[in-house]
Amino acid sequence: MIDPIIVTDLIRVFLVFIIITAAYIISTRNLSSLVTVYAVQSLALVFIALLLFQIEGSTTLLAIAALTFTTKVLIIPHFIGTIQEKIRIKSDIQFHFLTPIKSLFLSVVLMLVVYITFVEIMDGASAPDDLFFFGAVIGISMMLMGMMIIFSRKRALTKVLGFLSMENGALLFGLFITELPFMIEFLVVIDLIILVLLTTILIVGLDSTIEDYHERLQRFHLWEDDLP
Repeated sequence: MIDPIIVTDLIRVFLVFIIITAAYIISTRNLSSLVTVYAVQSLALVFIALLLFQIEGSTTLLAIAALTFTTKVLIIPHFIGTIQEKIRIKSDIQFHFLTPIKSLFLSVVLMLVVYITFVEIMDGASAPDDLFFFGAVIGISMMLMGMMIIFSRKRALTKVLGFLSMENGALLFGLFITELPFMIEFLVVIDLIILVLLTTILIVGLDSTIEDYHERLQRFHLWEDDLP
C-alpha cells in the first residue's frame, strides 16, 4: 500500500500536468501533436483514477481507468490519427475570434474565475488547498478550455479534439466531486466514438453528393470497393 501522502502528491503532479496538456491543445497547430497530447492527457486521467483507488478503494475507479485507457488512450486517438493521415491534413492554422495567445490568456482568467467561484460556493466546506477542491477546479477549467477550442478553431477535426478534451474535464470533475457511475461514463464514451465516426463524414464529404462521397472515401482509402 502506497503512503497516502505520496499518493496525494502524485495526484497533484498529474493535475498540473493535465492542465499543461490542455494549454498545449489550445495553442498548437499541428494535428498529429494534438492527437498525441490528447492520448497523453487521457493517460494522466487513468493514473489519477488508479491513485484515487488507492485512497478510496472503489472498484468503480478501476473500471473507469480501464475504460478510459482502452477508448481514450488507444482506440479514439488511433482512429483520429488514421483519418488525419488519410486526408493528409497536417495543421490547423485558422482561428475564429481568438488567437492561441489570447486563448491561453483567457484560460488563465477562466481558471481564476472558477477558483474564486468555488471558494464562494463551498465557503469553508473544503479548504482551498484541499486535493478534491483542486481537482474540481481543474476539471471545470478543462471543460471551459475545451469549449474554447470548439469555438475558436475552424477545422472539424480540431473541434472534435476540443470536445474530447472537454469531456476529459467532465470526467476529472466527476472523479473528485462525486463518484461518477460507471454506466454514465460508458455511455459518454459510446457518444465520443459516434462523434469521431461522424467527424469522418464532416471532413470527407459534408459538401458532396452520395456518389462524390463514395469516390472520396475510396480516394482516402477509408472505403475499399471489392466489386469489379
